[in-house]
Amino acid sequence: MDGTLRYDRLAAEGRGSLDIRERMSRSGAHAVADHELVAALLGTGSRGKGVRELASELLGSFDLAGGIPEPGQLASLPGMGSARACRVAAALELGRRFYGHRGRRISCPEDAWQLVRHFDDRMQERFLCCCLNGANDVMAVRVVTVGLANRTIVHPREVFARAVAERSCAVVVAHNHPSGRLEPSPEDLDITERLRQAGELMGIPLLDHLVFSQDSFMSLAEAGMLKP
Repeated sequence: MDGTLRYDRLAAEGRGSLDIRERMSRSGAHAVADHELVAALLGTGSRGKGVRELASELLGSFDLAGGIPEPGQLASLPGMGSARACRVAAALELGRRFYGHRGRRISCPEDAWQLVRHFDDRMQERFLCCCLNGANDVMAVRVVTVGLANRTIVHPREVFARAVAERSCAVVVAHNHPSGRLEPSPEDLDITERLRQAGELMGIPLLDHLVFSQDSFMSLAEAGMLKP
């Protein structure tokens, strides 16, 4: 009897999760409530606790808007467990890395580095553009192009096409060096100057160009390699 009841409860939870996924597929993720998004991540509940109840308890126990809890903190909630906690923490961190930059202000090169440094483990160079408004608040961070292991080919039109589309007032560009060396190549200096000139003509100034690795970064503006 107990086994049958447990099977019925799990089946009901499965139908509930399916309903959430169906509504997300039909209307988009924005159309479901916060606790339903968490329930979709969790998939199933725990012993004696349905997935929606567990999701609501998680939202009630942690201020997710105030920062991403560590997996250990999430796992401390009865019914979560380590696997579910890691799954939720991973989803929150991935969202922060790719979409949590809007409204953040760039006041120094390190601020820009923090926006792009999660690309530092890529085995190919990626050239990125941070689009800023008039107050240097971040509007978007875009991958402009993906190159080879030791170089990437960039044209000003790709960089500024995105900046114009975002109605940017300034840009900061960056690219990773998979080798770990931070010294800019002659090609890096050449594209920096070309972007500076293009930005000057378009009224969208290039504020900085960062070269970064897994350990650190170099600001061409701070190094005097970018003309004011």
